[in-house]
Amino acid sequence: MMTTAFETEPTLRATMARYPTGLVTVAAVDADGPFGLIASSFTSVSLDPPLVSVNIAATSTTLPRLSAVPQWGVSVLAADQPPVADAFRRPAPRRFDGLGWRREAGGAVLLDGAAAVFVTRPRQIVTAGDHVIAVLAVDRHSGDPTVDPLVFYRSRWHRVSALEAD
Repeated sequence: MMTTAFETEPTLRATMARYPTGLVTVAAVDADGPFGLIASSFTSVSLDPPLVSVNIAATSTTLPRLSAVPQWGVSVLAADQPPVADAFRRPAPRRFDGLGWRREAGGAVLLDGAAAVFVTRPRQIVTAGDHVIAVLAVDRHSGDPTVDPLVFYRSRWHRVSALEAD
């Protein structure tokens, strides 16, 4: 049954949970070590210039650290990386425990085994309700077309089945 009345936060959250999204980590490193967060709101914004965006809770304790570094790494989690997604649910100081990652020259952190990676620079941060929209300029990116992404749907991790090629 479709509802047209204004939805409250819990029902809006439940409705949005039925919309499948990919999962990314947004990560960097500073003098205190690697840090990052997980997000399900990563999307392409522009091809010319190359821009992507990610939404981050305005209350995030990771956001101020990200804002202080010149590059952010965005790693699209692969279908076999639910343990990585779970690691990013741990308290901030333990998120990278046991994970493979590499540091780029500008401080971006990219996770090993990701389906795709992006080295980005923050271009614009827009306040939007209880989140910020971070518009990121893409410096470099790569991806493995044979690796399927991890999908977040109904508040759980899922794998997508292979789609037929056109």
